[in-house]
Amino acid sequence: MSGTDNRATDPTIDLAELERKYDPEMAFRPTGRTVAVLVTTALVAMSIYHYYAAGFGLIRELVHRGIHISFVLGLIFLVFGATRRENDTLYPSSFLRPGGIGIWDWGFGLLAVAAALYLPLLPASAISVRVGNPSGFDVFMGTALILLTLEAARRSIGWTLTAIAVAFMAYGMFGQHMPGVFRHPGASWNALVNHLYMTDQGIYGIAVGAVAKYVFLFVLFGVLATRIGLGKLFIDAASSIAGRYAGGPAKVAIFSSALLGTISGSSIANTVTTGSLTIPAMKKVGYRPHFAAAVEATASTGGQITPPIMGAAAFIMVEFLEIPYRDIVYAAMFPALLHYVGIFAMVHFEAKRLGLRGLRPDEMPQMMKVFTDNWLAVIPLLVLMYLILSGRTPDYAAVWGITACIVVGFITPHNRLTVKDLIDALSLGAKYALAVGAAAAVVGIVVGVVTLTGTAFRLSYIITQTAANIGATLTPLLPDGWVSINALALFFTLLFTAFACILMGAGIPTTATYIILVSVAAPALTLLGVEPIVSHFFVFYYGVLADITPPVALAAYAAAGIAGSNPFQTGNTAFRLGIAKALVPFVFVYSPALLIVTQGFTWEAFAVTLTGATLGIVLLAGAFTGFMVAPLARLERVWLGLVALLVVAPGLTTMLIGVALASPVLLRQVLAARKSGTG
Repeated sequence: MSGTDNRATDPTIDLAELERKYDPEMAFRPTGRTVAVLVTTALVAMSIYHYYAAGFGLIRELVHRGIHISFVLGLIFLVFGATRRENDTLYPSSFLRPGGIGIWDWGFGLLAVAAALYLPLLPASAISVRVGNPSGFDVFMGTALILLTLEAARRSIGWTLTAIAVAFMAYGMFGQHMPGVFRHPGASWNALVNHLYMTDQGIYGIAVGAVAKYVFLFVLFGVLATRIGLGKLFIDAASSIAGRYAGGPAKVAIFSSALLGTISGSSIANTVTTGSLTIPAMKKVGYRPHFAAAVEATASTGGQITPPIMGAAAFIMVEFLEIPYRDIVYAAMFPALLHYVGIFAMVHFEAKRLGLRGLRPDEMPQMMKVFTDNWLAVIPLLVLMYLILSGRTPDYAAVWGITACIVVGFITPHNRLTVKDLIDALSLGAKYALAVGAAAAVVGIVVGVVTLTGTAFRLSYIITQTAANIGATLTPLLPDGWVSINALALFFTLLFTAFACILMGAGIPTTATYIILVSVAAPALTLLGVEPIVSHFFVFYYGVLADITPPVALAAYAAAGIAGSNPFQTGNTAFRLGIAKALVPFVFVYSPALLIVTQGFTWEAFAVTLTGATLGIVLLAGAFTGFMVAPLARLERVWLGLVALLVVAPGLTTMLIGVALASPVLLRQVLAARKSGTG
């Protein structure tokens, strides 16, 4: 174990290899020089194309989506091997492996490009005539694109999402054999291909559209912003602000991950980038390895819910809800803040309980020097935020943000960009977007089957009926008039949805989880009176939680790799630290004012909800940690945990009752602290 720990604190640790190990989306296969040049050229061309299309081009939407998919699929067959061995082995060039890549992969890549571009390049008049009556060649090309999309997703993100898509396709074809409400007439293969390929309800649907139009640009912005020094500025600034306090490195991890989350929507990339500095520092001042890793992982998952960039799902939400991205940013602000408040409280109480020190002045960067060296790097983020908040479209804002990154990069005296650096950034940005693009295309298959068969309404009916039946069973057991059947039905519907999100999110990316489940959960919640933006955010937040939920907690496992800790123990601790994120979605369902942009918003309701949620989360942190300003007895911890749920529950009355019930414990804490001289 000591050897592992030494490696975790070694500044020479290969972070790129660590990210490759724990993030399947970055497990690219090694290639020879010729293929590397070809792939880099294609990746750079992909980035330049998307930048041009968003900023200056007038490209028909279907054509734009087709070009995007052709880049994604064609490149995936070159950079991802069919097996783990191919991803780990550099093969010599031969007749069957030109450039070290199997000739079959070259063939798959070329066929995928052709199939992706075939339909979009047809005249619109020809497409309108053939939808519903595809030709034999249409079916061939559609079949090729569907199968190659499934294989590309398997290579880049794993089996789970691919298996789900195959199961949905089987359901679409053999629905006549299903029982009860799941029965439907079934579709022939030609009809299925027609729907998934020839219409905008399948592969060329909303998911791919959002990735091609928005997500790619913001991924590229994040890479460029980090390259010109914005990430370093955030980490150094967090160290200067929070490092001196008790358990300082853990607080630095929270602040730096929150700041880095504004430009990176990837939990694992955020974990590796900041964790390489914060985890060894946390261990140095006395945090146990698994706790240090859990702090970093939990803080880093907040990047997917931290404006202005967030994760890919946020941009798809724009397309689903047909609202400005500015509204999504406003809605996400305070739930994200509560996530970090919860982590900060737990870290602070843990540091006080263990008596951990902060960083010494010689261990921290100087604030003035940090900003003097890197202040220009803030300009692109300010440009991006200004344009988004002024109501501009996300793609317009991203184009000017990217432009600002390039300009600043070439003029800044520190972290100056060279032409080679710019090429590397354009290449890396496109690489990061490949797996997201494949996931979006496969999710299009799932959503296409859902719209073809009407599955969403069937599942929504089952969920709401089951929840209503449970409510009808429990209502007579509760005090008369205390809660209605509808209220219980809503609660259990939320509970089922949350569980499904966490379960699915344990095996597939957040974006895919969000799209699949929102297609099912949103109609069910709408039937129970929940606003669309609220139901979408509910699913989004629980999908993100999967990154720190065992048994497949990828962000926690990446952090454990740095800390040299037990991955499963790290995941369990990370979930405990992120308990606030599990509560917050219930808060904004019952009090939508927390999202600001909902109907009937009032500042009074917002203030009460935010105050109650903050107090409740702090109390819950104390209950889980066993310490606030003094040690808590076991009974006090249980009491505070129960009372915290009452304080978090929206409403002034419940909050005041909860605070009153917590007061005796809090008073004893203050007296105990004064007696021991720590208060």
